[in-house]
Amino acid sequence: MPLLVVCGQLALSGAAQAANEKNPKPAEAAATVPTAFELQRLYTDRTWLWKDGAAYFGKTGRPLRAWTSGQDSASVAEGRWLVTKDGKMCMDVAWRSKSYKGKQQRTCYSHRIEGGTIEQRKDPDGVWYSFKRTPEDPSDEYRKFEVGDTKGAQFEETRKLIDSKN
Repeated sequence: MPLLVVCGQLALSGAAQAANEKNPKPAEAAATVPTAFELQRLYTDRTWLWKDGAAYFGKTGRPLRAWTSGQDSASVAEGRWLVTKDGKMCMDVAWRSKSYKGKQQRTCYSHRIEGGTIEQRKDPDGVWYSFKRTPEDPSDEYRKFEVGDTKGAQFEETRKLIDSKN
């Protein structure tokens, strides 16, 4: 009889320990992944400003247009963007310049929410950084987003420059 009691206690303590491992304490809770809808709201009809260019994330059909214009170089990209249920925003575009016409490639950014902050990293192995905080912080990458297609004219100028005959 005592052996049955000991075995029962061991089984119960093992089940309790397993339950604790499945349900971590709030302080140890892992980051959550934003839904595809939440990501869509972050990007749709917005222009992401870069040091020497920008990308516009369109609405219907999710078109994506981007351009860069560095010293003695200019390039444009056209394609589509998408969001996934596992917290990724991906851009399927082909970059081109006067001297280069690339194939369509996919670039993805993963997102996670930790402590009210949306963090982002370039896949597959980029470093996580603060993308958007609540309340907003001056260092947030999301502050580089503007509502609407605010750099469409620059995209068109760059596209015409690249597509023009020498």
